[in-house]
Amino acid sequence: MTPLATTRRASLALLLASAGTFLSFLDATVTNLAVPPIADTFDASLTTVSWVATAYVIPFAALLAPAGPLADAVGRARLFLLGVAAFTASSLLIALAPNLPVLLGARAAQGLAAALLVPASLGLVLAEIPAERRRAAIGLWSAAGALAAAAGPALGGVVVEVLDWRALFCLNLPVGVWVLLAGRKLLTGETRTGRAPDLAGSLLLAVSVGAAVYGLTQGPEHGWSSAHVLAAAGVTVVAGAATVARALRHPRPALRLDLFRSRPFAVASAVSVAYGAALFATMLLGVLFMTDAWNYSALEAGLAMSPAALVTAVVGIGIGRLSLTLTPRTMVAAGSALVAAATAVLALLIDTEPRFWTLWLPAGAVMGVGVGLATVGISSAAALSVAPQHFAAATGTVMAARQIGGGLGIAATAVIVAEVSGTGAEPYAAVYGFTTAVNVAAALGGLALRPTPPSVPRPSTRTAPRVLEGDQR
Repeated sequence: MTPLATTRRASLALLLASAGTFLSFLDATVTNLAVPPIADTFDASLTTVSWVATAYVIPFAALLAPAGPLADAVGRARLFLLGVAAFTASSLLIALAPNLPVLLGARAAQGLAAALLVPASLGLVLAEIPAERRRAAIGLWSAAGALAAAAGPALGGVVVEVLDWRALFCLNLPVGVWVLLAGRKLLTGETRTGRAPDLAGSLLLAVSVGAAVYGLTQGPEHGWSSAHVLAAAGVTVVAGAATVARALRHPRPALRLDLFRSRPFAVASAVSVAYGAALFATMLLGVLFMTDAWNYSALEAGLAMSPAALVTAVVGIGIGRLSLTLTPRTMVAAGSALVAAATAVLALLIDTEPRFWTLWLPAGAVMGVGVGLATVGISSAAALSVAPQHFAAATGTVMAARQIGGGLGIAATAVIVAEVSGTGAEPYAAVYGFTTAVNVAAALGGLALRPTPPSVPRPSTRTAPRVLEGDQR
C-alpha cells in the first residue's frame, strides 16, 4: 500500500470511528429528555420508563471489557461495523416500537451494540494511525464523545419540542448507514488473530459488571438493604470471582489480567474509576440543581450544561490538531486538578439565586478544560501502555472501569442529596464537595503515571499474550 493510500485509510478510520462514537454518546444524552413523553405515549409511570436509560447503560457497561479482546481477535473493523449495524437497526426498532417492552428490549440491544463499537472504534484508530500520531488521534476521538454530550441536551430538547420523541432515534439512521457503506473499505487487509476470547468467561464478566451497575444505580431508590440490591451484590461477587478464576487459567481470557502488569495501565484503570464517579455525579447534579434550585426547565438546563461539554470537545480537538506534547501524566493530573478547583468553587458559592454568567459559565469552562485533558490523558495512558494487538482490550477495560465509577458516583449523589439536611442549595453543595475530593484523588493518581522504559512483563503459565509497557513519553 502506498504512503498516500495508507494516510487516506488512517484518516477514514479516524473519521468513521469518531462518527460511531458520536452516535453512541449522543444517544445516551438525548434519551433523558424523551422519558416524559414516552411515559405519556405508553401510559406508564416515570419510574418504569426510567428503564429506557437503565436498559441501555447496563449492557453497555457489562460488555465493554469482553468486547475489547473480541475486537482484537475477530478484527476491529469487523466488530465496529457489526456494532454500528446493530445500533442502527435497534434505533429504527425503538422509533417504531408499538409498546414499552419492545422499546426496552431495543434499548438493551442498542446498549450491547454500543459496547461492541466503542472499544473497537478506538482500537481501529490506533491500529491504523502511525505511533507518533496516536495521542493526537485519541484527542480527536475523545472530542467526538464530548461533542455528542454538548449537542445532546439541546438537540434532544428541540426535537422533542418540535417533532416527537420517536424522531430522536431516527437521527441515528443516516449516520449509521453512511458509516456502514464507507467502512467496508476498512475490512480489506485487516489483521486478526481469529481466536475469540473465553465465551464462558465473557458471560461471567458481563454478568458481574452488569449486576454491579444495576445494584449501584438502583440502591438509592430501593434501599441498600433491599432483597434485589443485595442479590445484585452477591451476583457481582460470585460472577467476578469466577471470572478471575477462569482468567488465571484460560489461554484467551475474557478479562485480560495480564494488561495490569503494565503499571501505567493499572494506574489508568484505577484513575478511570475515580474519574467516572466524579464525572457522572457532576453531570447528573448539574441538571438536578438547575431544575430544582434555579427552577430552569429541562431544556434550559440542557442548554446550560452544553458550554462545558463544548469546551471539552475543543480541548480534545486542540490536542489532536496541534499535536501538543503533553504526557498522560500531565493531562490527567492537571485536568483532574482543574475539575477539582471548579467543583470546589461551586461547592462554596452556589445558592438558590441563579448566577449563570458570573458563576456557572466560568466554572463550567474551567471544568470543560479539565475534563478534556483528563479524558484524553486516561485513554492515552491505558491504550498506549500496551502492545498494538491489545489496543481494543485495553480501551474496553478502562472504559468499563469508568462506567463502574459512574455507577458509584450516581449512587453517591442520590444518597448525599437525600441525607444532607438543609434547604435550597446545601445538599447540592455537599455533592460538589464530594466530587472535589474524588477529583483530587484522581489528580494524585495521575501523578503516579510516571514515564517508564519499555519492558516485557513475565508471562503467566497459561496466558500467552504479552504486554509491552511504555510509550508514555
